[in-house]
Amino acid sequence: MRITYDPKVDAAYIYFKKGKGGVTTVRLSEDIAVDFGPKEEIWGIEILDASTFLAAGKGRKPKIELENLQAV
Repeated sequence: MRITYDPKVDAAYIYFKKGKGGVTTVRLSEDIAVDFGPKEEIWGIEILDASTFLAAGKGRKPKIELENLQAV
């Protein structure tokens, strides 16, 4: 899993899988979209206006807490 954050556009993306092939994007709201791979597996989640959802506040980097996971 990989999480990226772009402060210029205030967007975050959580990558669950990498793969080749097309994805199907389903918008859950105006700011949140889920990408599904060919076998309906979740490949990633896009979060726009991410500082609002990640409780960081504008201009601040979101803090990520890992539970039962190891950062590499």
